[in-house]
Amino acid sequence: MQKTLSVLLVATLTLSACNSWRNSRVNPTNWFGSSTPAPVNTSPDAADALVPKQSSGTGLFAKKEDEDTSILIATIDELRIDPTPTGAIIYSAGTAVRQGAYNAHLRLVDSEENRRNGILEFMFRVNYPKYSTQQGTVQSRMVSDAATVSLQDLEGIRLVRVVGQQNALESRRR
Repeated sequence: MQKTLSVLLVATLTLSACNSWRNSRVNPTNWFGSSTPAPVNTSPDAADALVPKQSSGTGLFAKKEDEDTSILIATIDELRIDPTPTGAIIYSAGTAVRQGAYNAHLRLVDSEENRRNGILEFMFRVNYPKYSTQQGTVQSRMVSDAATVSLQDLEGIRLVRVVGQQNALESRRR
């Protein structure tokens, strides 16, 4: 009986001490105050505060820019333009020369002649591994990519062309 009473007394005293712990400076939840509004810094430099500044690339530890080793895909097999509410998705599929093609991308050809004639031209480029690979079947060499184009970029465009090594596919606006 005496043991039970002493345990109950110690538990009661410990529990009553919790109230002072809540307001104590030792309590980690009290280390910072409540949030308050702060003024917004709207300087033009603040927008890119977390983006590292581009260096000129002349320093001792400057990283060289990667060389573009991509080449045109062998043949273009499919060109499809799917309209979206904000523009269009230009989808293209092609067959690579050998297996292992990666990093396929449609690269926009920006020229004054194309703009004047209303042509949106893409070059279908891929990278190949440095080691030799088998040619394989046509299905194993198929590569595809897509590019999104806004309505603003499509304004005045009458022809979309995707160019490969051996051929090019075009789609005209109706």
